[in-house]
Amino acid sequence: MIAEITRRKIDGWRFGLPAQPQAGAEVVFTGIVRDTEDGRRIGALVYEHYEGMAQRELEKLALEAAERFGIIDLHCVHRVGVIPVHEAAIVVLVRSRHRAEGFAAASWFMDRLKEVVPIWKTGSTEP
Repeated sequence: MIAEITRRKIDGWRFGLPAQPQAGAEVVFTGIVRDTEDGRRIGALVYEHYEGMAQRELEKLALEAAERFGIIDLHCVHRVGVIPVHEAAIVVLVRSRHRAEGFAAASWFMDRLKEVVPIWKTGSTEP
């Protein structure tokens, strides 16, 4: 399991990971900054986090997802700072034996992340 918080641009959804021979499915979710927020055009979103705690909570959630859904692994990178429109704020990759548990784990992980991980949007910039 890998969980990371970064200020760098997130490139590539595979994270350069080697293949997992037991994995029959890879589910990838990419959360991209869209060009509107609250009905107005923006140029970027600003994310902040509770340093240290956010990392620990992401790691705990990844392990919980593995236990709950029987997935092989989960890799998450969440970006903080100023994130321009059309760039990724988060990428989550779930590897599982079958697609059903992969989709379920990815959906559950994203829902729980928004509930318990101290990462939040603090504003936006003009286009």
